[in-house]
Amino acid sequence: LQGIFVLGLPYALLHSGYSGLLLIVLAAALCCYTGKTLIACLYEENEDGQLVRVRDTYEDIANACCKKLSPSLGGIVVNVTQVVELIMTCVLYLVVSGNLLSHSFPYVPVTEKTWSVIGFVTLLPCVFIRTLKIVSKLSQLCSLVHFVIILVVITYCLTQIDQWSWAKFRLSLEFEDFLVSVGVIIFSYTSQIFLPTLEGNMKNPGEFRCMLNWTHFFACILKTTFALTAFLTWGEKTKEVITDNLPSFFETLVNLCLLTKALLSYPLPFFAATEIVYSCISKGNHSNYRSPLLALAVRGSFLLLTLLMSMFTPHFALLMGLSGSVTGAAMTFLLPSLFHLKLKWKKLSFLEKCADISVFILGFLCSLAGIVCSIKGLLEVFG
Repeated sequence: LQGIFVLGLPYALLHSGYSGLLLIVLAAALCCYTGKTLIACLYEENEDGQLVRVRDTYEDIANACCKKLSPSLGGIVVNVTQVVELIMTCVLYLVVSGNLLSHSFPYVPVTEKTWSVIGFVTLLPCVFIRTLKIVSKLSQLCSLVHFVIILVVITYCLTQIDQWSWAKFRLSLEFEDFLVSVGVIIFSYTSQIFLPTLEGNMKNPGEFRCMLNWTHFFACILKTTFALTAFLTWGEKTKEVITDNLPSFFETLVNLCLLTKALLSYPLPFFAATEIVYSCISKGNHSNYRSPLLALAVRGSFLLLTLLMSMFTPHFALLMGLSGSVTGAAMTFLLPSLFHLKLKWKKLSFLEKCADISVFILGFLCSLAGIVCSIKGLLEVFG
């Protein structure tokens, strides 16, 4: 998902100007912070004052916070939110795959939806993915392709360095355009859905905080460099997806790399969504399937659902923005800060409480603004 949003960062700078550079750094810091607070909610101190992992998932954290109201209410809300976001992410990858294939082979008389079906066929083996180990290997390949794309774009931009000018940055901002930039920048860092599982599968979970610091630091450096060099190269001509600015040869090459990345990215959200649903159905340990036939049915149903949604959902970009404003902001800012305050209130310092409250308010405002803009866009489309 980050790779898709990264390609829109130069366009975000076009609409946010110098403030966009600050937003890239601020978003990295906030997402890193909420990732740490979320993982902190998995642990409680025992009688000896040692931290012990007493919860395993986002659902467990939510249930612990809402147990006085209902033992399972929090988990239901979190699971529904996670599944919606993950499904929409999978659908986005299929839509992007069809779009990239149609632009890479414009002379082939095939519609974009047909190209999406062709991309879908290559994803059928996802039905047989049963462990996170396989997904992690695909994600490693995805990261490699991602760096190739970034390297190609930055290399080309560096050959145009004589055309760079800081005068291309805007000083005046349109409020709605600025909100679009905020959404693109913030959601290029979101990963909270996967963090509890990731931390639980680390050989040394004690290194998680250090890992999170370094990954967000390097992501911030990479995204700032990429967005800045691309924007300085094309300025006002910067397009929504920066690869559309490249010369035809480079554009085809990068589009094929993007297609590979989109297809390799699909298994992670798909696996996460099916694991959540299967665990809710089986009421058992979702890391090991007790009923292979049921697991196969769940994965097959989800695979077909994502195809149908990519084929028949009208104005998907606007609906994606609407669901992202609700689910993305909730999972990244609202719930981690709220859960951290609820479970750790007595042990938090005054500054930590202020930080959590500030993040919650910021997340709420971003979510509200995104919802308003998305609904406005939908109303304009449907007239």
